[in-house]
Amino acid sequence: MKTLITDEQRAQLLANARAEGQILDPLPVVKLFTPDAHATWLLTELDPEDGDTAYGLCDLGLGLPELGTVRLSELASIRGPLKLPIERDLYFIAQRTLSEYMRLARINGSIID
Repeated sequence: MKTLITDEQRAQLLANARAEGQILDPLPVVKLFTPDAHATWLLTELDPEDGDTAYGLCDLGLGLPELGTVRLSELASIRGPLKLPIERDLYFIAQRTLSEYMRLARINGSIID
């Protein structure tokens, strides 16, 4: 099974989740997408309890992007219409905070970059 996030990304996602009691609006750490569909995930945190539940902006390509959780193990098992697995955008560098990505996604009906 292909790894969706690197060890470095995992460490950053866990660090973001451990910032308890702080008002946090982090930059997304990783962008995952379906190469043969229109789904995208911008993830900012990873639950330290299970190491599998990630939080971020989820866009399933239906025009209704939303903040929520997703299990990395479930994403790893998903295949698109052409049977292609979810991939990590190797060139993604967050340009804005999660709340700003969310604001723009609501306006546009999808994650725009």
